[in-house]
Amino acid sequence: MIEPLHVLITVKLSDAMLERLENVSPQLRLHVHPAKLGSEVPSKLWKDVDILYTSGALPTPKTETRLKWIQSHSAGVDNLLPQPFFEANPHIALTTTSGIHATQMGEYVLGMILALGHRIPLMLKYQLKAEWSEKRYSLFLPQELRNSTVGILGYGSLGREVARLCKTFGAEVLATKFNVRETADDGYTLEGTGDPDGELFDRLYPPQATAFMVKDCDFVVITLPLTESTRNSVDENVINAMKPTAYLINVGRGGIVDEAALLLALQEGRIAGGAFDVFAEEPLPAESPLWKAPNFIISPHISGNTVTYDERAVRVFEENLRRYVEKRPLLNVVDRAKGY
Repeated sequence: MIEPLHVLITVKLSDAMLERLENVSPQLRLHVHPAKLGSEVPSKLWKDVDILYTSGALPTPKTETRLKWIQSHSAGVDNLLPQPFFEANPHIALTTTSGIHATQMGEYVLGMILALGHRIPLMLKYQLKAEWSEKRYSLFLPQELRNSTVGILGYGSLGREVARLCKTFGAEVLATKFNVRETADDGYTLEGTGDPDGELFDRLYPPQATAFMVKDCDFVVITLPLTESTRNSVDENVINAMKPTAYLINVGRGGIVDEAALLLALQEGRIAGGAFDVFAEEPLPAESPLWKAPNFIISPHISGNTVTYDERAVRVFEENLRRYVEKRPLLNVVDRAKGY
């Protein structure tokens, strides 16, 4: 007799999604208990569970559990890895939903590139003043994406989709990648998105060459995860290396950028502008001077939002459940040493 595998799901999912997961194997026993904190889950469930699907609810290090694998409901794990449970249980596998955000976040980046390049923030300022500028041809002279150079910091699933979209518009694509010798992507990829074979970039650089790479870029896009090696990596040196006509876009994590250096560069016109969806402190405080920085677009960490988020996330979990039951390698396994 095959021993059952108990799966705890702390994320609220539809009945249809749960049925799909249950149908992966008769070996699975699903337990659904929506919770934001591990303390909201009964101790008996923690004791019996083998697999956990969660957005952040974890047991304490002292909780009795036989957990073997945790599937995160998100792509970023900088909020999970520092928790005491992971430090006390290095043997437990952790996987993510990396790859499901490519469509909506890729379109967000493309939208910001086009908005900044075509001076839309400035247009809105003139609209508020009801002013038809006599200098409109010089004021609103666009930076066309075609024949521009886009630099992508982090060539993961999102960076690859940004590359695909920008190449479609006729841009040159440069990118940084932790391991420049392994260009293929072995993680989860939405069909028809990204650059799974690693063929779309024009030049690839190691992270240590970021400041050198951005000198050639008209747009710099940050898609990096937040780790010890990426924290504050886009610092004064990198920002000052950018062209005064270039734009900085961040959909990675706020802690990657030295925001004081960014603010100064915007105020002094040392870069042309930017668009940030993520910040070191969230919500961004109302008193932050970034709200009033020139030619700077702010969104409240929503670039990954989509009506199909749960559907896409469950698709990854469904595939990983199938692989787990069949004893095949899981997708999107986190390398704890790297932090992603």
